[in-house]
Amino acid sequence: MILVFDTYYFENKAKTVCLEFNQWTDEKESNIYEETLEDINEYVSGEFYKRELPCIISLLKKINLENCEAIIIDGFVVLNDEDKNGLGGFLYQELNKCIPIIGVAKNNFNQVTLNKRAVYRGNSKKPLYITAKGINLDEASQKIMQMNGDYRIPYLLKRVDSIGRENNN
Repeated sequence: MILVFDTYYFENKAKTVCLEFNQWTDEKESNIYEETLEDINEYVSGEFYKRELPCIISLLKKINLENCEAIIIDGFVVLNDEDKNGLGGFLYQELNKCIPIIGVAKNNFNQVTLNKRAVYRGNSKKPLYITAKGINLDEASQKIMQMNGDYRIPYLLKRVDSIGRENNN
């Protein structure tokens, strides 16, 4: 099983959504997990992980991770070429370095040069930026390339984002 997470913030709440799928080429998820938490801290520059990591960990507690091949997050796993942890790096540590984490970011972060790959999907001239821990970076990039969808952002990554934005009141 492969998991992809996204968290959407509104008011002082956070809605975290996780899609489970079985193969990198799957067109559809096999399960959807959702949770909305209240009293979420404000964003602090340079400490994004402190806001989002508790949301992901809380939802992960409801999922049997025994056969988890990898977790995909929206963002960076490392923040520089010395392996400074980003959200995904802290998640990797929380999971005792047992499950590979792949970060897929839509925007570049210039402090990472060697520890990221630019992946061009479909006809897009703008890449996705891939970072990872627990899996070879080139292999992680190839897996994101294999994901279903004709456009820049793989279908299941678009879908997890759209579910997160639904019904927030």
